[in-house]
Amino acid sequence: MEEQLRQPDRRVVGTKEVLRAIKDGRAAHVFLCKDADDFIYRQVQAACEVQHVPVTTVETMEKLGKLCLVGVKTASAALLK
Repeated sequence: MEEQLRQPDRRVVGTKEVLRAIKDGRAAHVFLCKDADDFIYRQVQAACEVQHVPVTTVETMEKLGKLCLVGVKTASAALLK
């Protein structure tokens, strides 16, 4: 799965884009950081539960940003169907 996070056409990065992908039914798997803002964490987690999207937690936003090959910290990312 980490390999797919490196492919820009197979994933979305950032909470706004992730929530949109979940609600549109395009998200196959979500990655969510433990150190994300509590409101963001709960919002993404709840959306995944409603849409039955599996979630993997990542230790830090910095690590997820690096996995996605973006130059900033990232609270969430999603692999697309």
